[in-house]
Order: sequence, then structure tokens, then C-alpha cells
Amino acid sequence: MSAATAGWIAAFPLQPATEAVEALRQGWSDLAAIWKPHFNPTTKEPGLTKALKIYVENHVARERGLLGIWATEDIIGDVDPNTGEVVEERRTDILYGWNDQSQSLKLVFEFKRLGRQKKHRDHYLKDQGLGRFVTGIYSRKQAVAAMVGVLLDPEDEVVPPVRKALEDKTLGAALKLRPTATGAPFAKPSELFAAADFDTEHDRDAKLAPTFGHIRVAHFFFAFGYPTSTKKTKASAAKA
Repeated sequence: MSAATAGWIAAFPLQPATEAVEALRQGWSDLAAIWKPHFNPTTKEPGLTKALKIYVENHVARERGLLGIWATEDIIGDVDPNTGEVVEERRTDILYGWNDQSQSLKLVFEFKRLGRQKKHRDHYLKDQGLGRFVTGIYSRKQAVAAMVGVLLDPEDEVVPPVRKALEDKTLGAALKLRPTATGAPFAKPSELFAAADFDTEHDRDAKLAPTFGHIRVAHFFFAFGYPTSTKKTKASAAKA
């Protein structure tokens, strides 16, 4: 870790961010423990994230005493001051907002259903996924964000290929990856959250970046508590 990176991590409100991460993980574990008709591997991302946000807000966060605000499909974008037109509108999956007298936090969690196929990795890593925190407008001026892969296949068939893909120089250039001190494209273990599999760090344009010029993204992978093959899922649905 560079001295500059260590400096901003030390100033980052890590405790409330970690509390949000752990609340989200607990909520996922509760909802994904057994097959549910509206929360299962065939459920689309908006269905998963809406249910998870509401469950965490109503149950887990209250039990844990979290004081921040949860939002889903939070609208971000820009307005053309000359015409009043909303431009570059986006909706984030889950947002946790927190502040005290000296610090503030807007931690965005971007979810992607993620199987072993290359098309899934591309969706996770490129413009519709991780790229939104690099050249897109997600987490504008924020130091930290989170990608969450919802595992549709066994973790050992999904996550190592994601890490391997980050070694591709063309992809690394597109994602403006900042290598670690050893030259690696990601930091494993995560330097932010014990629950994250790895971190990536990216340069951003000045209009999107915090003062030190880059964003760190923690990568989490959430599994269902039962086999997620299509055959198993259909069998579970038939029993419901």
C-alpha cells in the first residue's frame, strides 16, 4: 500500500462503512438461506436488491443500531443548467449514507448476477458493472465503493476467473487500474473490509474523483445457501 493510499484509508470513516457491509451480509445470509419464490437465483437484480435493502433497513440495521440511511434505486445524474434537462441519469442498486460532524459517507453497492460464463464476467467488469465507478458517474467524489457478485455457480468456478481477467492489460487500461506496490492489478486480501475478496483501485477524472484522484472498489461475492443449478432451482420452484 502506498503512503498516499494509507493516508486516505486512515481518514476514511471505516467503522460505519464496515457496519453497513456486515448488515448487508447478514441480510443476504438471512434471505438466501433457503429457496424463496421471490428471492432465488432466477430473481433479477432489481428484485434481489429491493428485497435486501428493505429487509436490512427494517430488521438488521435496527437490531445493530445503525444510524445511517439506506436507499435503493437512488437516482443520480446531472442537470443541464441551460435547459433544465436531466442528463446521464443512473440508478444505484443499494446506497448507505452516513455522516457526523466531520465526515460523511455514501457507500454504493452495485450488484451483478455472476455465473461462470465469460459474458457474466464482462457484465461484471466492464461498462455495465465495475466501469460505472471508473468512467461512469457512480460514487462521484467518493473514496470507496463496492461491487457485489451474486454467485450463480460455485465460487471456485466464478471468482478466480474474475481475478484472472483483471490481469488483461487492455481491460486494465479501460478500467484505469492502479497496480499495487507489487504490480498486481488487485489487492488480496482486501485492505478495506475483511469480508471482501479483493480490492481494485482506479484513477478517475477530476470531476468524478475525490481530492486524491482515485477510487477503491471492494469486491464481495454473495452465495445462496443451497445449490444454484438450473435443475435444482426448477425443482425447488415446482415444490413451492
